[in-house]
Amino acid sequence: MAYWPGGTKLRGVNIYQRKVYPELDGNVYMGKGFIGPPYIQEDFDRLSALGANYVIISHPGIFTEDFPYHPEEVIQNLNVILDRVENADMFAVISFRTGPGRSEFTFFWDEVGDWVGANYLNHNVWKDPEAQATWADMWRYTAELYRDNPIVLGYDLMVEPNANEVGIDVLEDNLDIFDPHYFYVSYEDTMYDWNQFYPKIVESIRTVDQETPILVGGMGYSAINWLPYLRPVNDDRILYMVHQYDPYDYTHQKPHGRKVVYPEDVQQEYLEGLIDTMISYSENYQVPVACNEFGAVRWSPGGYQYLDDLMGLFDQQGYNHAIWVWHPLLEPYNQKVHAFNFRTGSGPKHWEDNPHNDLLRIIQKYWARNTCRASQQILMH
Repeated sequence: MAYWPGGTKLRGVNIYQRKVYPELDGNVYMGKGFIGPPYIQEDFDRLSALGANYVIISHPGIFTEDFPYHPEEVIQNLNVILDRVENADMFAVISFRTGPGRSEFTFFWDEVGDWVGANYLNHNVWKDPEAQATWADMWRYTAELYRDNPIVLGYDLMVEPNANEVGIDVLEDNLDIFDPHYFYVSYEDTMYDWNQFYPKIVESIRTVDQETPILVGGMGYSAINWLPYLRPVNDDRILYMVHQYDPYDYTHQKPHGRKVVYPEDVQQEYLEGLIDTMISYSENYQVPVACNEFGAVRWSPGGYQYLDDLMGLFDQQGYNHAIWVWHPLLEPYNQKVHAFNFRTGSGPKHWEDNPHNDLLRIIQKYWARNTCRASQQILMH
């Protein structure tokens, strides 16, 4: 827990993996394995050499998504990734995107009919008591596996809880509520409410692991404006964290058309207001906070200034942070998926690495402040 409060000690990245669906993905751009895109040791060695000391492993949960729920071979991939992070002398947080009653396509539901069919959607976790109970079982099982791993500094219970949007049937009866006050007036303490769900996961983990920090983001995809509605629990080893992509029309703008520019259209004062929400939450409840995912599409005008100001504010408040996203050295993947690949620079048509671009320069400016390394923790352990 000493790595979380008391000043910024962890600065790094998210890596992203999901199950591979050959009928949708083919066998090239996501790799040929069960999980993709694949990360090799060199991917983590290069990251560590740039100064990062911290990897959020944004990963499929280790239980099946469909009933009957049980552990599956995803565990083998997670073990390999953790070994490679350790070999690169970095820390890790295990973060589950999927699990009982929740598929990866909860993040792509609006692309149904484009490249994915509706049969791939699964939001049952927000209506099925057994799915929620088994999500807690999945995390207890995970804690038993990794509680003694000295580089694992946290369990992130669910990547971006989103019942506020998808509800139980995003195509036919989605909630589409992005006002947290309105959501909680209508759905507080229902199965949609993460505040009644996540404490059960915490309780399940603590039956086997009382030490490892637990990371919890709020509903609304863990956006900062939902943080005040996240109810803390009585556990002094919990981090309350956010994902920061505000303003969305800046961080997710298209490469062509009207541009939203930083700092002309969005000013640093706007970012300061977001950080004030984190400060208030931390002070009101006397709990540590962090930002475990943030970023902007690389062609966002003024992106390097945006990152400089945002990371500077995180450091100023002593918050750990991890940017989205570190890409593997897999050319077909990087040709197809590259909007947040800060290694390439800001040119929309460029997908090859450019080690001298302004985005990477700013990120390395903050990574250079890292002094903690996993090998120190392993020696103490």
